[in-house]
Amino acid sequence: MLIALLALADIFAIIVSFTLTTYVWLGYGGMNQLANVLLIIIPMYIVLALNNKAYQTNVLKNLWKNVNRGVIALLLATGSMLLILFFFKISTEFSRVIFGFGTLGATFIIILTRSFIFKFGKYYIGDSPDVDLCIFDDIPIDEKRFDDVGVIEASDYDLVADPSDADAVTRLGQLALGMDHVIVYCPPEKRESWVFMLRALDVKSEIAVPELDSITPLAIKQRGSRVSLLISAGHLRWDQGIIKRAFDLIVGLIAFIVAMPILIVTAIAIKLESKGPVLFKQERIGLGNRLFTMYKFRSMRTDVADAHGSKPTERNDLRITTVGDFIRRTSIDEIPQLFNVLRGSMSLVGPRPHVPQGKAGTSLYWEIEQRYWHRHCVKPGITGLAQVSGYRGTTFVEDDLRQRLNSDLIYVANWSLLNDIKIILKTFAVLRHKNAF
Repeated sequence: MLIALLALADIFAIIVSFTLTTYVWLGYGGMNQLANVLLIIIPMYIVLALNNKAYQTNVLKNLWKNVNRGVIALLLATGSMLLILFFFKISTEFSRVIFGFGTLGATFIIILTRSFIFKFGKYYIGDSPDVDLCIFDDIPIDEKRFDDVGVIEASDYDLVADPSDADAVTRLGQLALGMDHVIVYCPPEKRESWVFMLRALDVKSEIAVPELDSITPLAIKQRGSRVSLLISAGHLRWDQGIIKRAFDLIVGLIAFIVAMPILIVTAIAIKLESKGPVLFKQERIGLGNRLFTMYKFRSMRTDVADAHGSKPTERNDLRITTVGDFIRRTSIDEIPQLFNVLRGSMSLVGPRPHVPQGKAGTSLYWEIEQRYWHRHCVKPGITGLAQVSGYRGTTFVEDDLRQRLNSDLIYVANWSLLNDIKIILKTFAVLRHKNAF
């Protein structure tokens, strides 16, 4: 119902925006043109939205995906229509103002309606629209881990991992009715039989493999007739490296020019409030686990500044100046890292660089997780997947490091220019964050 509501809301947004734009620009005389536009653009939008996965249930889990996929489908639809009109040489018969403001208005309405439907859905169905069924066969149930899913014991429903037992196969099919996922927990010797059982279902099915918990594979690969686990993505290919570097230079230079007024005002404010340099320089771990000098605006008093990062910043830290408190909370202190990007020691997007003595709790990062070194096969970034996923700020406990590390390794394994662009756009939503102090 929510997905159907999304589709109706999208169509409503297009009709309202283009109708209002046409009426304001051409009055009632433009209604014929409006009808022709809507007859073309609405079917195109629906097809492109379906292709762009704008109506899959996972958009009900993630607001960014929800809005992003709808807006991109709209831009593709209007762009495609303009190309069609151009190639058929009938573009002069349609007003560019209507197309421009109609698209702009529809984009705004789609963002509002999709955001509202997302919040509405989250209120009524929780964080996930999925209905999962966990089947335990000769494995003890950990009740604390399965609060939001259905959990049953196979023996209670006469389920056996035997594809030759027609009754067991039928019972499994009945239990799976209406489910989104079926997950089986069983001993290793029963997995192959359960695989045969699950492949007969019409829902997504999984087998839990606890032995892999300590390995934390990034992906599963098929090598001929063999299955392997991707545990390291290595560095980027040479062509990916060129694309990423070109993107960093172009966007970094533009961002530096745009941020110039902020840089000047911040530098003056820092200089007026306290003695000492405007910039704070610190050695951080970079590409290939090699040290580099990272730049930030100075936010602490010079006499108590911690050049080695041995003492983590705390909330209401007395070392931080008034200007420093503001620029840290708004992430303005990070802007000088654009120098690092232009020089090539950092990227716009990547794992955040840490000081060599960085700790989570009382332990050094690599003492907690030796996989920590693996995150440095790409350049560190001003922002990253961990930051936009909510993991930023001081690592007070060991789990803070593990959460960031898993996000960094996922980023490395799935790098693409599109993912970098998405992370940059998402960063604007977390410039002010509860952990930014």
